[in-house]
Amino acid sequence: MKKLLDRFLSGGGGKEFTYEEARELARHADPNIRRQLADHKDTKPEILYFLTDDPSAEVRSAIAKNESAPHQADLRLAKDDDETVRGNLAEKIAQLAPHLTSIDQDKVKAMAYQALDILARDQVTRVRQIISETLKDVAGAPPDVIRTLAWDAEIVVSGPVLEFSPVLSDEDLIEIITHGTATGQLSAISRRQTVSESVVDVLVETADEDAIGLLLANKSAQIREETLDKVIAQASDVESWHSPLIARPHLSFGAAKKLASFIADNLLNEMTQLVSFSPAMMDEIRSVVEKRIDGTGGKVSGEQNATPLEAAYLEVQKLAGVNELHESSVLAATKNGQREFVIAALALRADLRPIVIEKAFRNKTAKGIIAAVWKAGFSAKTAEIIQRDVAKLTADTILVADNGNFPMSEGDLEWQFEVISEID
Repeated sequence: MKKLLDRFLSGGGGKEFTYEEARELARHADPNIRRQLADHKDTKPEILYFLTDDPSAEVRSAIAKNESAPHQADLRLAKDDDETVRGNLAEKIAQLAPHLTSIDQDKVKAMAYQALDILARDQVTRVRQIISETLKDVAGAPPDVIRTLAWDAEIVVSGPVLEFSPVLSDEDLIEIITHGTATGQLSAISRRQTVSESVVDVLVETADEDAIGLLLANKSAQIREETLDKVIAQASDVESWHSPLIARPHLSFGAAKKLASFIADNLLNEMTQLVSFSPAMMDEIRSVVEKRIDGTGGKVSGEQNATPLEAAYLEVQKLAGVNELHESSVLAATKNGQREFVIAALALRADLRPIVIEKAFRNKTAKGIIAAVWKAGFSAKTAEIIQRDVAKLTADTILVADNGNFPMSEGDLEWQFEVISEID
């Protein structure tokens, strides 16, 4: 053994080790010797597989990093008890997996992907993060693994693939926008190099302030004119949207005119430098600005230039004036997708400005929404329906009615109402 060990430590002396000699070293009492054997690229695959049972985590980590290790060894180490071993394996296999081509045996490729799938579900966030960071922009990455990472509850794992992966389809992204739960997922999708019209439409429906702000700033996001109008209709009190809105490519005259009615003077000056309209159109925009200066806010004769929320508030005021603003009216509007009507009705009944309720919905604060419904004098069941169908909260964040009762005490409801009352 002494002679064999000396030859191993000196690099083999130009003579290749036999299987029997390597097996002897694999059983050596010194873990450092076994680690060096596990680290060597010329160690026979059978020996590396044998060493996956080694009691030393350092030895198993060396195999995890060794590109010569057979896929059977990788598959075994993917379930190793040691986090460092799995982390080293994640880094190696994520780099190797995209390069497995059709010439690789199907069984070998399947084992590599199976190990990758196990690591993508690892209980340790760092292991999953390594896979995500490595595969985030790889076009040939396994689709199932990428989808698993994209749904991860930790944004450090889901974020990279949501922002960069070309493997994710529009259908994948829309499903995550609709049902995902990780904070930051919507923002990551908004930063993608290309965001299609269908994905943009669903993102805007979430009313997520940060995500929409990033979407507006993303010049490659394909935002339809109707969708941009919907954003502008809600933008007067969302200052973070103003700057990216005026810089949108191909801003329409109608959009510019609406923006002129509420953006800050410095942004107004910047917008007039960015847009290119006819002299008559520019005169109309200046007219809006002049009306602002006069204190008329750029609006004329009632609802003519009102935003959808302002128009809805005028409508609910009329209904309330003839005692026709009932809970059934709000439920009907909810069923018909009339978001602004529901917000306006809650605002009027709860004696708050509509923009306050709008912000509670945009921030997706379930307790605040319930408090507003309670203050408006509506039922706990209506609060549940509004959370789901108007605020678009996910199933796991909706606070459900408890046998017809609100899921909070009256004291908590009063306190939550005070919280949202101070939003503006």
